[in-house]
Amino acid sequence: MTTETNTPLIRTEKLTHTYSAGTPFERVAVCDIDFEAAKGECIGIIGHTGSGKSTFIQHLNGLLKPTSGRVFFDGRELYETKGYAREVRFKVGLVFQYPEYQLFESSLYDDIAFGPKNMGLKEAEIRDRVHEAAGFALLEEELLSKSPFELSGGQKRRAAIAGVIAMRPEVLILDEPTAGLDPRGRDEIIANILSYKEARGATVIMVTHNMEEIARTVERIVLFEDGAVAMDGTPASVFSRSEELEAMGLTAPVAALVARRLRALGVPLDDGVYTIPQLKSALVALMDTSGGLACPEI
Repeated sequence: MTTETNTPLIRTEKLTHTYSAGTPFERVAVCDIDFEAAKGECIGIIGHTGSGKSTFIQHLNGLLKPTSGRVFFDGRELYETKGYAREVRFKVGLVFQYPEYQLFESSLYDDIAFGPKNMGLKEAEIRDRVHEAAGFALLEEELLSKSPFELSGGQKRRAAIAGVIAMRPEVLILDEPTAGLDPRGRDEIIANILSYKEARGATVIMVTHNMEEIARTVERIVLFEDGAVAMDGTPASVFSRSEELEAMGLTAPVAALVARRLRALGVPLDDGVYTIPQLKSALVALMDTSGGLACPEI
């Protein structure tokens, strides 16, 4: 997971969004957010419920307009013209939480084709994109003629993601893409997303509550707290601050917590250990160095 360039593809400047402004129900959801995402970057956005994550990502393709502040895509302000805002919505694909509820066409093919049709593409191009997107999402060809409502839960989730991928977005944003799925389903969805990222050089921004998942998937984490960015860094740097995460109502990955406890007991483990494979390798290395017995399976 490497970033192709440091030039921001998406950037926000003092982004603020206030719901029900000027009423007794006024609520500031995000405030003064400065954010950048480079081409090819894979970013995880975390934070407890109500921290502003979902509100924030809906600004990145113009579904929500800032109360104040600005959003830029590829160096141009999103609302520079109405035409540009519409163009960006095809380049920045957003997959909502439980996206299978958005399936509505009579066949899986038509559902995946919906976005490309709205782009005004010719039928041959639409057909190519549908089959390509189905391939990324590991949806068999014979499923394309079926009603999306005949699919399993995991297939529906992949179908909804395929519908966004078919537009070939430069940025793929996903809000809790694996929520409610079993471990195998979660692994398949993450593999689909990373397959698209690698093939297209796309930027991926993923909102999730699953710390284990985010630990092994992304190269950068942005943590939201009360509508502001509280942390922004590598997974190692964020998860090394596990006590601060706990104070915010979040839990670091199990491996990071175990490593913290072992350090407290005097085991010389690096602060950057936050996945099970890393923890296992670090303990094996310590055992080898000290000449101890083989490390038990973790």
